Amino acid sequence: MIKPLLVLLLSTLLSLTANAADQAVKALSPERLAINGSLATVGLSKQWKQVQPGTRRAVIIIHGRLRNAQTYLRSAERASYRSGLRSSTLLIAPQFLDQKDIVSHHLPDTILRWHKNDWMDGSAATGPVPVSSFTVIDEILAKLSDRKLFPNLQEVVIAGHSGGAQVVQRYVLVGKGGPELEKAGIKVRYVIANPSSYAYFSAQRPEVVSAATCPGFDTWKYGMNKLPTYAGKQTTEQLEATYIGRDVTYLLGQLDIDINHPALDKTCAGEAQGANRLVRGHNFFNYLQQRHPEGLKQQLVEVPGVGHDGDLMFTSPEGQAALFPKL
Repeated sequence: MIKPLLVLLLSTLLSLTANAADQAVKALSPERLAINGSLATVGLSKQWKQVQPGTRRAVIIIHGRLRNAQTYLRSAERASYRSGLRSSTLLIAPQFLDQKDIVSHHLPDTILRWHKNDWMDGSAATGPVPVSSFTVIDEILAKLSDRKLFPNLQEVVIAGHSGGAQVVQRYVLVGKGGPELEKAGIKVRYVIANPSSYAYFSAQRPEVVSAATCPGFDTWKYGMNKLPTYAGKQTTEQLEATYIGRDVTYLLGQLDIDINHPALDKTCAGEAQGANRLVRGHNFFNYLQQRHPEGLKQQLVEVPGVGHDGDLMFTSPEGQAALFPKL
């Protein structure tokens, strides 16, 4: 009887996890960032309205499909404490809300919201103005580039887990905010932890796939066809050159191998990249290495004993090293 009970319990937990994404968020990030006449919802570890001479690093942490930005902010806080660099770090957790969140929490119409998971691929908000989720990151980076507010800022890290890692991986490709920071002498790094899928530069995939059997496998967010409006008119070659020149750490949980995980992308486009998240991460990194044998400014790091768990990923020794290396 024990085994059937365990199966029933696991099935119930997976069902609850899947349903949670369809419910309104319980916790809202309290801060607001003005963007084009609208307001983005943001969580902060300390206020950024006054001068911060002690802040040397900022970490932007992107939540997953549950939109639980405050949970990710607390994970980043724990990781920063363990690294011993809490006092010199500003943690920022943008929150990409759904219409159901607006209704449930009686938020004003000025608050940005997206349709379901469209924020993951840089799509425009459904209201009050069509702002891309990538533009929200741009505006945060613009704030951080203000040397009057952050005179000693040396580095910005943009990190995400699961759905948030999908945002980061695509932002590495088309994001516009990094160069402005670098002009201000601020280094930008990216940490991509356990995403379900990656955007490829060509139709090559680890698994056999074709447009006939899977029409969307090479369309954004999986490929370079039909890029979002935010991306502008850049060619695939230009985007790839930008991508490989950026400092990226792929952080993969060694136990993130469940092919039946409720948040795993099970579309044909997702499955063309591999059976599970660990395999998909290795497949994508190998693909980059094959295309760029001259070498990359990027690395892949496995986290032993961890599956699909953002808190354990970022608070692990490997996660701490990726987010908070010594400056």
